[in-house]
Amino acid sequence: MPKIPRGRRVGQAAVNAVRTLLEEHDHIVQEISGQNDFGEDLYVTFVEDEHVTSDVIRVQVKGGEKWRRANGYAVPVSHHGDTWADGNIPVYCVVYDPDSKRLFWANATQQLRRFGPFNRPKVIGVSPNAVLADTTMGSFVAQARRYVGRYRGRQAVLTHLGEMSGVEFDLADHVLHFVNGYDEDLIFWRHPGAELATLLHSALGWEPHLVSLASLMRSEMPPPDVEVAGEAAVRLWNDLDLSSAEDLELSRSEIMWVASCFMSTRQADEESEAVIGSDECEGCPSCTGDDPVEHANIAADVLHQYVIDRITSRIEAEPELLRRSISVMREDGGLEPEIVAELGPLEADPHIVRQVAKLNRSTVDNLEPEALRLALLYLIRRIYVGSPSLPLDEQVRIIWRIPEPSALIEDSDRWSSG
Repeated sequence: MPKIPRGRRVGQAAVNAVRTLLEEHDHIVQEISGQNDFGEDLYVTFVEDEHVTSDVIRVQVKGGEKWRRANGYAVPVSHHGDTWADGNIPVYCVVYDPDSKRLFWANATQQLRRFGPFNRPKVIGVSPNAVLADTTMGSFVAQARRYVGRYRGRQAVLTHLGEMSGVEFDLADHVLHFVNGYDEDLIFWRHPGAELATLLHSALGWEPHLVSLASLMRSEMPPPDVEVAGEAAVRLWNDLDLSSAEDLELSRSEIMWVASCFMSTRQADEESEAVIGSDECEGCPSCTGDDPVEHANIAADVLHQYVIDRITSRIEAEPELLRRSISVMREDGGLEPEIVAELGPLEADPHIVRQVAKLNRSTVDNLEPEALRLALLYLIRRIYVGSPSLPLDEQVRIIWRIPEPSALIEDSDRWSSG
């Protein structure tokens, strides 16, 4: 008698589990016939308040143990790379684990576009933190709809500039674009209220360069008088880590454009009642006495030697810290969807995972950026950055997934005071 392979049963159970869960939340699911399955199993149209939206995703469903990896799951890209990356409708991969009866998701289109057309990964990484369940449906739908909406209105412009430069911009950021006489692209990128901006130049390989209005005009104007301009202006003027117009080989028209970007975005901040140049924000410890509001994300602080030294000091003192931190993170149901999406491709790369597993003071300088990023995600919830005038241990505050032992905090205080 004909025998039905177990893989078929598990695969259909996976599709049924995904469809049932989405339909229980009133979303519209259309299953694709096996004869027309070219890398997607479902079309999902999201519903909000009983109204059908125009937000649609495609879903590739995989079920079974063979998709499991040491740090999550992996879905092979195979020959679907072009259609998953470049199609009009984004593709999500959902894995069904038959042992735990749980679903896990990843944005395949986003992962493939991050790597670009010439360096596409062989698999889509799916993090164990990317659980798709009743309790996480709201955050999953919000993330998916936000991603689908990347090609509408102003977000479409930011998406185009981001794909061109390899940067992901936030809707709240000031992002301005300029094309010079040689058809070279310049992008001015500044967070609201920030003193500094990032300049991205296609002629310089899109390498990000931090600039201030003072550093830009360093050769055009005399140094500011501290009594007139204040200490902050003098500090920015003398900060040689900030790029000047000469460093970037900017033309006169480009210099004037960047200067006008600073002035126009500052005016926009003032009109929205933002505090320009403030080192603190509503919710900072000095304002409320409570937990501070985040001033910088982890990616902006990984090069800070203080943070690296704190990490290696804790690992030396607590050999099980990494394992315990990963365990705590796996139980964290409140991880931001952006972090969950970032974990997938990092954890799917065995080379990166091995580097993280061997992290210590002697290996940290040789870590690839992706491995250091994964270690930071495992170990740290947030990094808060205060005023540059504060002592280092007060300027940088690390919120660990595993709270610090008091003895190590005292050692850290002695290190920063020394």
